[in-house]
Amino acid sequence: SVIAAIGLFTHSLEGFSDTLKSEADSKIKSLLTSLSHSKIKAFLLGFVATALIQSSSAVISIVVSFVDSGVLLFESSLPILLGSNLGTTVTAWLVSFQMEALGIILLALGFVMGYFPERIKLYSKPVFYMGLILFSLELISMNLTPIKDSPDLVDFLGYASNPFIGILYGIVITAICQSSSVTVGLTIILCSQNILGLDSAIGIIVGSNIGTTTTAFIASLKLGKVAKQTALANLAFNAIGVVIYLPFYKLFENLILSISSNITYQAALAHLIFNLIIAIVLLPVCHQFASLFKPKGEMLP
Repeated sequence: SVIAAIGLFTHSLEGFSDTLKSEADSKIKSLLTSLSHSKIKAFLLGFVATALIQSSSAVISIVVSFVDSGVLLFESSLPILLGSNLGTTVTAWLVSFQMEALGIILLALGFVMGYFPERIKLYSKPVFYMGLILFSLELISMNLTPIKDSPDLVDFLGYASNPFIGILYGIVITAICQSSSVTVGLTIILCSQNILGLDSAIGIIVGSNIGTTTTAFIASLKLGKVAKQTALANLAFNAIGVVIYLPFYKLFENLILSISSNITYQAALAHLIFNLIIAIVLLPVCHQFASLFKPKGEMLP
């Protein structure tokens, strides 16, 4: 079931990219270009999209397909990736999210739009495939429920007080669940039940940022080199964040403790502040960063 769900996910991304190549007209390209023209607009685009969809994995994977289709330039995608990483922190502040419901709505909407006049029908396939992306991500998570709800896993998380082990846990759990939202949500629940301390929670949350990049790599497997470079840049962003965090992990924990006394709020704050620091550090140097990862054959503006 898991393999089938991942297969559906990769197929939906490939179909979404192919649809953009064949059907995206000048209006769609103009809209994307205008939104990604400046770093701030592109950053806000990634943030808002992820906050609405409640899945950075879905948004980043969609961005990868946009880059592969040529609708977005590689450099223009980088601020969107940073915004998406920050947008996923909204999940930690919500009681629950229903990504499956949104996926089903988009699937149905795309199907119905296919029977409308050509002007509307043009957008039916992108809407349908976007719904399929969200729905398949939910299927992956649902089929892995026995893993993420395992009592043995809860006991195993007790070792996460070591920051290196905590980060490793976050990477592995998120890579398995294909959703940092699942990992962060589970972590906050464990904190509320006093199963995890703040030191353990921060390590797992930081690791989830790297683990969630595996979704973009899966999405890029059947796409072109430029899509793979975008996925690699996303990994580099989060790896840099971990490198910045590790020498100051105790200072970071004390900062969170000084802001709030409620451990569930502390975990959510840690997720927010960590991603905010990454954005503040890397957003101003996106152009230089793009030069390091620039795919051959694409000209930077």
